[in-house]
Amino acid sequence: MKILVVGGGGREHAIIRALKKSPRCSEIWCAPGNGGIGYDAHCKAIPATDVDAMVQFAKDEAFDYVVVAQDDPLALGMVDALAAVGIPAFGPDKAAARIEASKVFSKDLMKKYGIPTAKYETFDDPEKVMDYIKAEGKYPVVIKADGLALGKGVLICQNEQEAADGVKEIMLDKKFGASGNHVVVEEFLTGPEVSVLSFCDGKTVKPMVSSMDHKRALDHDEGLNTGGMGTVAPNPYYTPEMAERCMKEIFLPTVAAMQAEGCPFKGCLYFGLMLTPDGPKVIEYNCRFGDPETQVVLPLLESDLLTVMESTTNGTLDKTEVKFRDGAAACVILASGGYPLSYEKGKEIFGLTAGQLDTADVTVYHAGTAIKDGKLVTNGGRVLGVTATADTLPEALQKAYAATERISFDKMHKRSDIGARALAAMK
Repeated sequence: MKILVVGGGGREHAIIRALKKSPRCSEIWCAPGNGGIGYDAHCKAIPATDVDAMVQFAKDEAFDYVVVAQDDPLALGMVDALAAVGIPAFGPDKAAARIEASKVFSKDLMKKYGIPTAKYETFDDPEKVMDYIKAEGKYPVVIKADGLALGKGVLICQNEQEAADGVKEIMLDKKFGASGNHVVVEEFLTGPEVSVLSFCDGKTVKPMVSSMDHKRALDHDEGLNTGGMGTVAPNPYYTPEMAERCMKEIFLPTVAAMQAEGCPFKGCLYFGLMLTPDGPKVIEYNCRFGDPETQVVLPLLESDLLTVMESTTNGTLDKTEVKFRDGAAACVILASGGYPLSYEKGKEIFGLTAGQLDTADVTVYHAGTAIKDGKLVTNGGRVLGVTATADTLPEALQKAYAATERISFDKMHKRSDIGARALAAMK
């Protein structure tokens, strides 16, 4: 089969490396891709959000299957547009992608179907937001832009002044554009966070191995929120008992709710959960593989990813085995100095051969790299994700960190405590 993966970051690289293991994958492309992905797939410089150009390319090249990995093209209806020209794709259609593309839609869905989540209200008038926040008088309070904002449209405000500044930033200054026309204000939940990616075919849901993301830029969970500085899998807080509870209280009800609303979800449904003192609650849904969660989840997948993906498109997931190996995986992100604010690009990356290290059980996923004058250089905030697998989490972390020591570029930044919370939880 000839396959196209839409996107160009670390998540897409992880998907490509997993798909390449399938005996039925004969040729793989990525659009737009990046410098490092170019070692594993043919890249085509089409923006992931250019639906028309992407569909035309898929038609011209006669792809057998397309994996739409990024949230924006899913929200824009790329899967629908591909279906219209007879090309099967992995991912939800536009109606189902609203579960991520609109926070208002997802919160209202949870309220209607009794799926546990934080108490919330939605607003389109900035003044009413502040009236509500003052009346509630509870801090911290969470303010979320309704639409997609590259994972950055969520503000945790510690007091009234911060809340007022946040409302101004999202609704008046339009920092996230039209995404800020509506906002969701919700109570701040406490407890360990868990990410659970799951395969869905509209009726059946098969969760993948759980993971733990590290969002803050600096050690000890300090600094600004980023797209993710590292991940580990499995998440020790997510016990078999908790998994059973989440399946019954959250996963199955969500899939049934989407079906009942006439927009069955097919593809990868990501559950961002908080294990609160009152039980598990949904913080957010994503309509695609998480980044960098994918970089620790897919290396542990034993089943053929292509077969599993096709079963979500065809509605045969109930008959398809989804198996993960025992053991653990850890991913440490190597970022550009200054990320998530301003940073320089074009720094030469040293230590890799054809984009990889020569260490067993270690994979380097390229998130923001380019080839310039024949050299591999940095081209983004998050540059590389160094992932190691092992029988235990301490071993996986030790291997991943040892591997990062062999890679360098000017102003390289990484956290030194990825997995520390998970290790503490295991004691």
